[in-house]
Amino acid sequence: MLRSIGLPELLVILIVAVLLFGGKKIPELAKGLGEGIRNFKTSLKGDESVDEKKQA
Repeated sequence: MLRSIGLPELLVILIVAVLLFGGKKIPELAKGLGEGIRNFKTSLKGDESVDEKKQA
């Protein structure tokens, strides 16, 4: 029953995102999402040294 997202579904999602957030806000949202995913992955790995290097 479940299937992967195809090209038509992806286009609909992108169009809705542009309508909701506007074209200028999309890159900021993508950047924030990428940083959040990166932080989540590093916290799962337990790499605290990576965070310390970024803060220094």
